[in-house]
Amino acid sequence: MASWLRREDFVAARRRVADAVHRTPLLRFRTLGRSNGARPWLKCENLQKTGSFKVRGALNSIASLSRRERARGVITISAGNHAQAVAWAAGRAGARAVVVMPEGAARSKVEAAIGYGAEVVLHGNAAEAFQEARRRADEEGLVFLHPFDTAPVIAGHGSTGLEVGEDIPGEAVIVVPVGGGGQIAGIAGALAATGRLTGPGRVRVVGVEPEGAPGMRRSLDEGRAATLDGTDTIADGLAPPMAGELNYRYVAEFAEDVVLVSDAEILSAMRLLLTRAKLVAEPSGAAAAAAVMYGRVRVTAGETVVVLVSGGNVDDGLIVRALREGAPWP
Repeated sequence: MASWLRREDFVAARRRVADAVHRTPLLRFRTLGRSNGARPWLKCENLQKTGSFKVRGALNSIASLSRRERARGVITISAGNHAQAVAWAAGRAGARAVVVMPEGAARSKVEAAIGYGAEVVLHGNAAEAFQEARRRADEEGLVFLHPFDTAPVIAGHGSTGLEVGEDIPGEAVIVVPVGGGGQIAGIAGALAATGRLTGPGRVRVVGVEPEGAPGMRRSLDEGRAATLDGTDTIADGLAPPMAGELNYRYVAEFAEDVVLVSDAEILSAMRLLLTRAKLVAEPSGAAAAAAVMYGRVRVTAGETVVVLVSGGNVDDGLIVRALREGAPWP
């Protein structure tokens, strides 16, 4: 039996990060409900500090360290958003931050991490970057901050779930992009800890992954946290080489399902969010909208749907590609 984070843990994490993060807006987006009669809302974490939800977990992770650990400095691995979040959070705490990023990381995200004060190391693919980060942690005495698979990360991301639970008091389905699983574990865990997954006002939590990086979907199918041989998707933030073991347990226990979307569907969702909602979303941030657009999530007429727009750190070229290749909808 897993030892779940308690309501008090999520509330404490929220208190730690509250002064530093935005309480991001929940915006009505009727266009997304035209095909199914649902009542859609967008939770705009693309408007969060550093441009993504990741800062919530990074802040709580660094705040949970001892003074001696912060003095040692921290190291992490990231394709981009967690790199920026850790760099910014470490800067606030006066700690050194080293970030190992895959060699193929988006240049804009590399430059942003450097701009926030991180020492960036480019190394191999995602799996090799994980190994390099752990090697440097041991060699240099740095504290390794896992990007998704730890209780402080999950508790930090639970603050999003607490916000949504307050803003949406009745029944709803919350659709969450999934990479390693820290965000969905935090949201589902916080809602479970506050009693929102059962009884009146019940909330369902559904995860979304790209077809080219189905780590959590495969984990659910295999009954254990899975490691992927490789990934192939434009959604770099949803393409770690493995699902988190702790995160998998949260998803298996508290999420209703994890569904898959194609890169073409993600491009269409980026286009819709940009042209109709006037929101810039990176591919990872548009995945949940794609799942609702293309019927991957079970939704009934009149049901409230909260779509997590998890990040907006996107290269200009991908915006142009979404406008050119994204299919008009509906």
